[in-house]
Amino acid sequence: MADSRQPNQEPPLTIEAGDRAPGFTLPDHTNTPVSLGDYAGMRLLIYFYPKAFTPGCTTQACDLRDRRGDLAEAGYEIIGISPDPVEKLLGFHTEHDLGFPLLSDEDHAVAAAYGAWGTKKNYGREYEGLIRSTFVIGPSGEIERLWRNVKATGHGDRMLREAGRT
Repeated sequence: MADSRQPNQEPPLTIEAGDRAPGFTLPDHTNTPVSLGDYAGMRLLIYFYPKAFTPGCTTQACDLRDRRGDLAEAGYEIIGISPDPVEKLLGFHTEHDLGFPLLSDEDHAVAAAYGAWGTKKNYGREYEGLIRSTFVIGPSGEIERLWRNVKATGHGDRMLREAGRT
């Protein structure tokens, strides 16, 4: 898909299925750089979550961990991305033995590029924050599927259903 933006023009705020996935390089929980290009030719499930060690984010991460084998059989690699610093991600990854990379997006630039950073509402109050979202990037680098405002509970099962595995 051609990019029709003028030089220095901001990227679109949201992306949709069929769009080329925004590239990135972020540090993982061990402070090792991980790039979207590292997964070229693979099917990648990227999930954005607000904050490590919170109940919903722990539920979601552990659910995906528990379904990791089935998701791998369905052809999916998994990456979690949050605005947490590397040190916090290492503790979260270690405590829950996740088995897939957690990436630190402290300035939330990658989340914004994917449309996973924006205005949220909680008890009538509006604020900027991470919108729990999941993207499936296909082997060609295009977004195959996406979900915004996903529920943390049952996330792994939903991904397996979408993959036709349940």
